[in-house]
Amino acid sequence: MDRYKEILNQVRDGLLSVDDAYLALKEEPFEALGYANVDLHRNIRQGAGEVIYGAGKTAEQIIGILTAMKNHDRLPVLVTRLDSDKAEEIQKVFDLQYFSDSRLGILGDIPSPDGKGTVAVITGGTSDIPVAEEAALTAEVLGNQVNRIYDVGVAGLHRLLSHMDEIMSARVIVVIAGMEGALASVVGGLVSVPVIAVPTSVGYGASFHGVSALLSMLNSCASGVSVVNIDNGFGAGYQASMINHLD
Repeated sequence: MDRYKEILNQVRDGLLSVDDAYLALKEEPFEALGYANVDLHRNIRQGAGEVIYGAGKTAEQIIGILTAMKNHDRLPVLVTRLDSDKAEEIQKVFDLQYFSDSRLGILGDIPSPDGKGTVAVITGGTSDIPVAEEAALTAEVLGNQVNRIYDVGVAGLHRLLSHMDEIMSARVIVVIAGMEGALASVVGGLVSVPVIAVPTSVGYGASFHGVSALLSMLNSCASGVSVVNIDNGFGAGYQASMINHLD
């Protein structure tokens, strides 16, 4: 964003001609690497830069994309679904922070929060924490204060109720649960803010790798509950950030 303001300010101050500014802006939208077209305009369109989906990409391809983004001052950059072997290769080139539980890499500094309030990330159980950390870290990289409330599922509802002050004061809530996914409906019935439900693939056979939780959350009788895909902590953290930055 600052790059575009700099170009426009230079035109205003007579330091850059309109033709040169037009050329600079024309060159900015993306960088073609052959195997990837790095989107350099995403931040100005959507308020957040491009995120690299690590699964299916080689370490060399990810390094190439990170290089392009760093050269254009597009830090910090998130790399999701990044396995440890690829992370080790990338860390030979970049000072990448790697979080093995959530399979998330971050290049650059996590910014100070500029969201309007707090994002609460709640899990049903400890087994849901990897997905929760993907959501929480995504929200933090996008400039949000995150409050983690873990292992407070419906099997021991008193654990959730002991955090009601934190839950009620949040501006948006991400609820992450496997098994039958009931926690999202419970939280949705307690609060007056948006609840983003994330079904996880945690559970025994009849949970069908998260399909049971997904269907339960989609059929929630609590108003204000939206649902993302199974194990999609990134999508929930991103959506929570968008809500938390609304005026």
